[in-house]
Amino acid sequence: MMRALILALVLVAAPFAALAHNVISSVFPAGREIEGEIGFSNGEMAGNRLVEVFDAEGSKLGEVITDGDGFFLYTPTEAVTHVFRADLGAGHIAEMEMAAEDVAAIMGVAAPETEAVAQAGPDAPAGGGIMVTSLTDEERAAIAEAVRTEMRPLRQEITAYKNHNDFQTILGGIGYIIGLFGLGFYLAARRKLAA
Repeated sequence: MMRALILALVLVAAPFAALAHNVISSVFPAGREIEGEIGFSNGEMAGNRLVEVFDAEGSKLGEVITDGDGFFLYTPTEAVTHVFRADLGAGHIAEMEMAAEDVAAIMGVAAPETEAVAQAGPDAPAGGGIMVTSLTDEERAAIAEAVRTEMRPLRQEITAYKNHNDFQTILGGIGYIIGLFGLGFYLAARRKLAA
């Protein structure tokens, strides 16, 4: 009976050690670059870490270092799938992927919809009556930087929210396991009293 109780406690406590440092990582387009972030579920960001960049076949394309807040910027040179990999130590590996189509869009390889808008000319209204105007590279860079800066906290909150819900699901599963152990102990006690 005592061994079963100790086993139940070990099974309940084991997942908490594994949940302490879940790796959170993502990549997304940022103007003409790929921006990424790497951190842990406890809110600690993976600052000053080497991030290696590979194509889908595993050939190395380059590398970049995260800043103090766990963010990095990488400028793609080929319109292929990019796989970002960082070794965070203690067996934690962050791996993110950006599809070749997304990389091509970042590099300015025009998609069919983009070509149609470009052929219509800068004075033709786009959907909803919005006028398409040509921007200088400096204006595009300033807009991209402003959007990136505003989006960072939102992306971090969304990632934290996803992790929080995963944690709740795991706790619910642990509750079911404890409940089943309790039911088993109850039934065993009833049989013992009936005998």
